[in-house]
Amino acid sequence: MLSFDNTEIAFSGRTNQELRRAYWLYRLIGVNWLVRWAPSLLKIALTLRLPIVPLIRSTVFQHFCGGESIATCETRIQELGRHQIGTILDYSAEGKATEEDFEHATEELLASIRYAQNHPLIPFAVFKPTGIARFELLEKVNANLPLSTHESAEFKRVTERVLKICQLGHDLSVPILIDAEESWIQEAIDTLALDMMRRFNHTRALIFTTVQLYRKGRLEHLRKLFLCAEQEGFFLGVKLVRGAYMEKERARAEALCLPDPICPTKEDTDGAFDEGLKFCLEHLDRIALCCGSHNEGSNLYLAHLMDHHGVPRDDPRIYFSQLLGMGDHISVNLAAAGFNVAKYVPYGPVKDVLPYLLRRAEENRSIAGQTSRELDLIQSETARRRDTPH
Repeated sequence: MLSFDNTEIAFSGRTNQELRRAYWLYRLIGVNWLVRWAPSLLKIALTLRLPIVPLIRSTVFQHFCGGESIATCETRIQELGRHQIGTILDYSAEGKATEEDFEHATEELLASIRYAQNHPLIPFAVFKPTGIARFELLEKVNANLPLSTHESAEFKRVTERVLKICQLGHDLSVPILIDAEESWIQEAIDTLALDMMRRFNHTRALIFTTVQLYRKGRLEHLRKLFLCAEQEGFFLGVKLVRGAYMEKERARAEALCLPDPICPTKEDTDGAFDEGLKFCLEHLDRIALCCGSHNEGSNLYLAHLMDHHGVPRDDPRIYFSQLLGMGDHISVNLAAAGFNVAKYVPYGPVKDVLPYLLRRAEENRSIAGQTSRELDLIQSETARRRDTPH
């Protein structure tokens, strides 16, 4: 019987020292005022040139990130591989805004795809659209506003970058996950992703779009994507997530007097997510699925659905995925039970990855019970080790 309560399996790759570090990190993440003020405090520390980067590198960065370059991630890739868990290298330099930055990010993404080729422990590559495109430009495209001549040329470069990334993934048979972002730029991203699926998903799903099911109407969006794929004869690659911008989405909607785009209750989101899993599983002849969730109930639901419908646990069309440093009790226990699992492994220079790390802390704070669950599991495993004779 699959269970996520087995901490001996979940933390079998963690030393006592690593467990202690994780415990204190999650204790700090649970302090609301500290997480809220962290961006300002870090900005002040960096402005004053305080030696904050080495401290971050040895604590939160080491816990949530694989390294500062692709090569330095290999140790973490092998560690995960020993538990039959794959790695999704995620270049996580955020907050960039120049063409030079976007070109650099594109080259880094292409390098990660080449690294993934024939690497048995890297089943996907991934990119965040705002890592290669200016947010304000995507926002304008999303709103169907007229672009200036300069902006039209700029957006053409964006589409060329997306095509270059997806073309290489296709040529090297490396599936590409396209991450989702804020709702007011998401339609532009969805259009790019759909274009790439139409172009490259002729024999199997190589390009994956992402559907955020904490948003209203996205279950219907998933169904429409399937109908489109069925009618036009391509395979649909889809990563299902709940979503990562709930507080920002609701604050913006309130400020602009817009309808709240987020499902009214957590139960509504959970229901939509699980219905999305069921829909994908029922259409595996046309859909490949990556279940990107830290929700124990949804992961168990998908695992039970697969067993109930006789879908092999290692069916290459279905992957479970969690973030590095989070949800090990889910990832390791799923992998130990024979399911396909891959961790998102962020990497990049410490200073460039700071916005990602702050967002992770904020998300953990805003997800009810997430931090306390991680703490409870760490404490349970610590107690088990203390009480187990050596």
